[in-house]
Amino acid sequence: MTLTIGVDVGGTKVAAGVVDEAGEVRVRVRRDTPADDVAKTRDVIVEVVAELAAEHEVTAVGIGAAGWIDAARSTVLFAPNIAWRDEPLRDYVSHAVGLPVIVENDANVAAWAEFRYGAARDAENSMVLFTIGTGVGGGIVLGGELLRGAHGIAGELGHMLSVPEGHLCGCGRLGCIEQYASGNALVRFARAGARQEPTRAAILLELADGDVDAVTGPMVTAAARSGDPVSCAAFAQIGRWLGIGLADMAQILDPEVLVVGGGVVEAGELLMGPTRQAFTEALAARAAIPVAEIRPAELGNIAGVVGAADLARRR
Repeated sequence: MTLTIGVDVGGTKVAAGVVDEAGEVRVRVRRDTPADDVAKTRDVIVEVVAELAAEHEVTAVGIGAAGWIDAARSTVLFAPNIAWRDEPLRDYVSHAVGLPVIVENDANVAAWAEFRYGAARDAENSMVLFTIGTGVGGGIVLGGELLRGAHGIAGELGHMLSVPEGHLCGCGRLGCIEQYASGNALVRFARAGARQEPTRAAILLELADGDVDAVTGPMVTAAARSGDPVSCAAFAQIGRWLGIGLADMAQILDPEVLVVGGGVVEAGELLMGPTRQAFTEALAARAAIPVAEIRPAELGNIAGVVGAADLARRR
């Protein structure tokens, strides 16, 4: 059975694993990411790959990186949380470890993993993934292949316009869906609600020791699970915007499956309930016309490793 290495590079950690053709991770390693040091980050990647390759007969390496990757799956054009600018990562790692390497966007590799082995594994050729974490990411599979676009940077679903002249996004635009359906948006909505109606946010404020500015995403989730009205309303707000975004994807691409992943999806029906409701309402005029099913992602934090490894196998 062919084995490949998948590497998931984020702003805080480098996770890697040896993955077989069934999508099973045979062994994993993890290191901290020295995100402010380009050379050290590269060396950490080489270190984990070399460690795994020394103990397993692997044929290729896939790297999923949080950033914009060029069309050749070679260069990190820009990374928001790592000091990479036009970084020739593929060639550097390949030369250092003596193996073929591909580099791909982290949301794309997660989408591929869910398509091949996760929530959309029964889809024949199409799916869309929204990842809801601190921000909003995405990946699109059409015709059984990742949609990468002319320059390799397709699938940035978090930067679709939701609210004209809305909140300023980190990308420089106003009103991106990332500002309304992300973990950061959840906290912003909850803090605003707690300031306006503190009596309805009693559970949330107790968790934050009475300090609205100390409210975090995990606190909002815990409070919502205990029935805190303001926290539940915050989930309803981000679910509404996410549902509308998913409906847009259904209208534009007509995929077989829509998958919601990322850390916030761990809140379960607190997020998925209002998301499905908003999705249904947005598509009410389609009546009996078939539409994609919305599903939570299944692979969690190993999706990046599994997807990167499988793309390397299929390079």
